[in-house]
Amino acid sequence: ASRILGMGDTLTLIERAEAAFDQEQLERMERKVREASFDLEDFLEQFQQIKKMGPMSQILDMLPGMGQLAQDVSPEVTDKEFKRVEAIVLSMTPEERHKPHIINSSRKKRIARGSGTTVQEVNALLKQFRQMQRMMKQLSKGQKGMQGLMRMFG
Repeated sequence: ASRILGMGDTLTLIERAEAAFDQEQLERMERKVREASFDLEDFLEQFQQIKKMGPMSQILDMLPGMGQLAQDVSPEVTDKEFKRVEAIVLSMTPEERHKPHIINSSRKKRIARGSGTTVQEVNALLKQFRQMQRMMKQLSKGQKGMQGLMRMFG
């Protein structure tokens, strides 16, 4: 009934998340958040775990108030997006994944060539990663961090 009212199906979402993430991964990720050491390896791992939960449109459909957005999102587009993110990150060297700040313009060109994308797409992914990294840093600050996070989202 709640799904019909656009309130999502959070119980099913939680069950899927529990099935996709194992306890060891969650503990490691929590430690990385606390230490503010979230890198592109973790970013890629997060994407891969979300992908295991099923099509993005189904996941969005389970979130309260996201039903309309889920209908607007084509499953092919989100699958393509996941593959693009994966290709970009996997085209980086292990050092670049652990130290994204070393990625200069020539490295971006090489990553774009290796992943079959453009430098602009590599830049967009790095920007998205930095935003997520800032969010993780805010979360690591506990209650104060949550207040800062709320300010970030206005």
